[in-house]
Amino acid sequence: MMKRTFVLAVLLCLGCSAQQSADSKDLNRRMERQIRATYKIPGYVGVDIGPRSSSTDFANYDKVTVTFSRGESKQTHDFLVAKDGKSLLSVTKMDLEKDPFAEVMSKIDTTGRPWRGAKDAKVTVIVYDDFQCPFCTRMHQTLFNDVMKTYGDRVKVIYKDYPLFSIHPWAGRAAINSTCLADQSNGAYWDFADYVHANPKAVSGEKRPVENQFAELDRLTMEYGKKHSVDLAKLEQCVKAQSMTKLEAAVKEAESLGVNSTPAMFINGMKLEGAVPAAEFRSMLDQALKDAGEPIPLQAGTGGQR
Repeated sequence: MMKRTFVLAVLLCLGCSAQQSADSKDLNRRMERQIRATYKIPGYVGVDIGPRSSSTDFANYDKVTVTFSRGESKQTHDFLVAKDGKSLLSVTKMDLEKDPFAEVMSKIDTTGRPWRGAKDAKVTVIVYDDFQCPFCTRMHQTLFNDVMKTYGDRVKVIYKDYPLFSIHPWAGRAAINSTCLADQSNGAYWDFADYVHANPKAVSGEKRPVENQFAELDRLTMEYGKKHSVDLAKLEQCVKAQSMTKLEAAVKEAESLGVNSTPAMFINGMKLEGAVPAAEFRSMLDQALKDAGEPIPLQAGTGGQR
């Protein structure tokens, strides 16, 4: 009798487990369908529903982590699912005791980097740049031929390097050479940056071998170094060494901030990507100035402030 009762109990437990597993699969299926429909996730993107655990912040809800995958690329997001399985919430918890933009800026090392604008400005624009990127060239012209004419007395611009080595063969060389100039002269760096961004074809040439492109960059570097009276022997040594140390650090830093294309800008920590129109850039600067308690300038030629 005891043996029969034990077997029956085991069978009942197995039945319960099977039922729970079926219920769990059904709930996961319903969650996946809702997530795909709500966020318009195509079929080629994987949606994996993780195990549920009790939420410490929301009573009657369980926390579930959903993994989105495409090939080797993966991204996760936390959801809350009601314990009765009738509703799903997407909730982002934010720590109001921290300033997210200040945290971004704290991760950016500007030591020794050249700057333009107002040295003690309360708004700093960090630009991750690629000298061979046509969109960077467009952004460079927009920034310095337009925007900075209005905002130059109240913002500071600092460039850092993020060359796309795989598609821009001489961008890395230009980045290292420009840093060699920056180590000795703020002005020499900006003259080099202005020229290369304005004349990329002068470097690339017509089917010019990459070694000749490097030679042209080296020539320009020494030319601007001489113009600004830097230590030419030290500059030449730096150019020949082609040390990757500072460049690799800049690339690693950019990637830690989510940068994967150029140009990428951080305006007091607020991210802006691509060769955006001048009006969009101005609106971001206006917001940063407002947040910093600084006056916002009127557009050039209107006279006064607003």
